Amino acid sequence: MSDEPDNPFKGTPFEAMFQQFSGAAGAGGPDLNAIFAQVQQLLSGSGDGKPVNWELAKDIARKTVSAGGDRSITPTDSDRVADAVRLAEHWLNDATTLPDASSTSAAWSRAEWVENTLPVWQTVVDPVAEHVAGAMGNALPAEAQQLAGPMAGMLRQLGGSIFGAQVGQGLGELAGEVVSSSDIGLPLGPTGQAVLLPDNVAKFAEGLGLDDEDVRLYLALREVAHQRLYAGVPWLRQHVLAAIADYAAGIEVDTGKIERAMADIDPQNPEAMQEALAGGLFEPEDSEQQKAALVRLETNLALVEGWVDDVVRQATKDRMPSAVQLAETVRRRRAAGGPAEQTFATLVGLQLRPRRLRDAANLWAAVRDARGVDGRDELWSHPDLLPSAADLDDPIGFAQHAGELADIDITDFLPDEGDQGNNPDAPK
Repeated sequence: MSDEPDNPFKGTPFEAMFQQFSGAAGAGGPDLNAIFAQVQQLLSGSGDGKPVNWELAKDIARKTVSAGGDRSITPTDSDRVADAVRLAEHWLNDATTLPDASSTSAAWSRAEWVENTLPVWQTVVDPVAEHVAGAMGNALPAEAQQLAGPMAGMLRQLGGSIFGAQVGQGLGELAGEVVSSSDIGLPLGPTGQAVLLPDNVAKFAEGLGLDDEDVRLYLALREVAHQRLYAGVPWLRQHVLAAIADYAAGIEVDTGKIERAMADIDPQNPEAMQEALAGGLFEPEDSEQQKAALVRLETNLALVEGWVDDVVRQATKDRMPSAVQLAETVRRRRAAGGPAEQTFATLVGLQLRPRRLRDAANLWAAVRDARGVDGRDELWSHPDLLPSAADLDDPIGFAQHAGELADIDITDFLPDEGDQGNNPDAPK
């Protein structure tokens, strides 16, 4: 009869790990209790078992920002942003039917961007991390989950810390690149507040050979246009965030990859598990459901950015000669994504970039030419009226039948009064 203990994880990704642990114990190495104690030491201060340790994420993000340099905002910074926002609101009045939305303005430091956008990042990242953790737990049969007990709990807590550290690093790097609260394409800032980051605006302007005031005003126009759109279309924020949740729901984990990695982990070196996690051990696989959700998300982001492009183009065409150069700079920057944005996309598995920005801008321009500013903006009255990814392939064709779409009675789309509470996309 074999002296090897029964392996409750046989046939699961944890089989190799159990054999490593039990082998070390049987060979005179530390017993499981000692190993658990070592791992627990790594987990001190790791949070409460949530999928992401956000306290750790914020701490690392702020330290990353500090290491890169971050000065305090001055009254002059705030006054310049406020002046740019006021002028931007005035210019946009003729370019869109959506009303003023920027009741206040603010100049943020990079650290303030981290602090003030963290709640929305939690909404974005938590579903992804939660489904990765859930997929890991589901890889074990019920009896193994019960026997795993302490190890499963510690793995989850350790995973939350590693994820938190990586998110914090990504956010800290992003804080050095974004020029406004809407620059990443998501509604990250407070509703009704137009925000610019003066130091990053100055960094954006380097090498362009343009007047600083023109650059600041152009970026304020884009920020204010985003604010008008998200404030004037109440369902849009939830519509975009729901696409991210759909992506998270389709996450699949490569359990074979986990099993191979576990076989190489030294049970006497708990830090090796940390290194495996940091190296993408639990990185999700792309499923068909995820790919479809990403197409919807990227289409939504492209439609938002394309509309902003068209509105700002109309607002500046007779006023700001440098707007053409600035628009092209923004497009290239958004299409390529900066180093920090690419790092964050790899971490979370989401490409928060409008790949089809030019196509969307051309589509909104075609609709405006065919139906005017009113007809263009009316398409935001309900999500079912918005262009699809296929429509981006044929902007002229969509513009030709956009009139038929806009003439539809949108009450046909609305749920019964008793069902509205269950429909996140229902107009409020």
